Amino acid sequence: MNEHIDYIELRGGDLAASKDFYAAAFGWSFVDYGPDYAAFEGASIDGGLDGAAPEDRQPLVILKAADLEDALARVAAAGGTVTDPIFQFPGGRRFHFRDPAGNVLGVWAE
Repeated sequence: MNEHIDYIELRGGDLAASKDFYAAAFGWSFVDYGPDYAAFEGASIDGGLDGAAPEDRQPLVILKAADLEDALARVAAAGGTVTDPIFQFPGGRRFHFRDPAGNVLGVWAE
């Protein structure tokens, strides 16, 4: 089998706040497709923010960082809420955070 993740779609909530957060925390840019959808670029994977997605739709996306502490500081400075501080797991360390739209994501490092 040769399937791979090709696209990630996150609930956008307040689309402007979500775009501001990801631009500040990770340097992503966006292409708007109407008032409720923006594709993201610069994330090493194709995806988008869907402002019209149901409120209970919550994918867990995990980003990889070279410096976990620096990533955590940038997330907090951009307005993210750390839901699980840095912890050990098989393969490395990670933390989880909530973005302005309520999406829960993780960041890990080896």
